[in-house]
Amino acid sequence: MALVETVRGPVDVDSLGMTLMHEHVFILNEEVRTNYPGDWNETERVDDAIAKLTALYDRGCRTVVDPTVLGLGRDIHRIRRVADGVPLNIVVATGLYTYNELPFYFRYRLPRAGDLDPMAQMFIGDITTGIAGTGIKAAFLKCAIDDQGLTPGVERAMRAVGQAHKETRAPVTVHTHPASHTGRDVLRVLRGEGVDLSRVVLGHSGDTTDLDYLTEMADSGCLLGMDRFGIDIVTPFDQRVQTVAALCERGYAASMVLSHDASCHIDWFPPEAIGVFAPRWHFEHIFDDVLPALRERGVTDQQIETMLVANPRRYFSG
Repeated sequence: MALVETVRGPVDVDSLGMTLMHEHVFILNEEVRTNYPGDWNETERVDDAIAKLTALYDRGCRTVVDPTVLGLGRDIHRIRRVADGVPLNIVVATGLYTYNELPFYFRYRLPRAGDLDPMAQMFIGDITTGIAGTGIKAAFLKCAIDDQGLTPGVERAMRAVGQAHKETRAPVTVHTHPASHTGRDVLRVLRGEGVDLSRVVLGHSGDTTDLDYLTEMADSGCLLGMDRFGIDIVTPFDQRVQTVAALCERGYAASMVLSHDASCHIDWFPPEAIGVFAPRWHFEHIFDDVLPALRERGVTDQQIETMLVANPRRYFSG
């Protein structure tokens, strides 16, 4: 029996059920929030998250995979309070989110010859011992590359994630910028670190409609994160749906996972802005709109189950 770590402890991977593979409970700039708390109310935010995730459970979702790491405001104590109030599983990550330079904390903490990167050692501790002394273990690794490309900071973080994967076998999710074909850099770097590409999700692959690029990435063995449904301002809804349907028609259902990259609360935007630029960017959009549209385009229930149940289970079971 394969187990996967959740905030409430390990569960049988076969019990993950319908899984959204890239959602955030909170995305926060913690330094700003702490020094300029404004209208932040901890109890109200936690209660709001519990309500939104409970509603998601009522739609049939059983697991949310949350890739919130350093750089996105991870607070495992806050996430535990949410997890204690919801019936679904929350799976958390370790890693570093940057598009360019490393935080100063890491810039001058360099690995000695032959040693693991200090970042990798921290990530390994989160996976094997637990996060911030809580005993809650990360189940996967996260890093990022965007349109700035493979900067020295991005490459070092990615290689540290690769080293931690090699030590722990924990799977990896990478924020990518598919319009720049950054998945190719990801595959080259992670291959060089000995990463099992079948344990890698190339996040935000659904931001492009370039089927040649997407099939090239899928043929490497990795999973494509079709995980930004609701961000129609980047790629319109119909194009996102049609891309998934076209890949299913080509036989790539086993190479995709679905999600929104949404959150219960994100402080990157003024509160009223999301309803203007992304009114469908919420946890229930896949159930309300995406799945019916996929079925209209010929995607079968079996293919949907593959993307929402079987592929996440394989990702975590190895």
